[in-house]
Amino acid sequence: MKINILNKNEHELKIELVGADHGICNLLQKKILLDENVDLAGYDVPHPLASNPIIYVRMKGKSKPQDTLLAAAKTAIADTEEFTKALEKALKV
Repeated sequence: MKINILNKNEHELKIELVGADHGICNLLQKKILLDENVDLAGYDVPHPLASNPIIYVRMKGKSKPQDTLLAAAKTAIADTEEFTKALEKALKV
């Protein structure tokens, strides 16, 4: 996956996820919104047949949007690993 930085400043981050879909974007959005310092977070797919998703994060205070996005990605990975272990146990794999 390629990530293009569209806009980055002290309080805002806007990135394009080349080749991504709603699944990863929705998961990241939900994890980002858990941070109480987030003012706004969302994603958009400008055209479903010809566009890559764009994730936007705006922060309150002195928190950095890139730190929040990275933490959200790490939390998503940890949740996925936990789910995989639980599924393997349930399926007795």
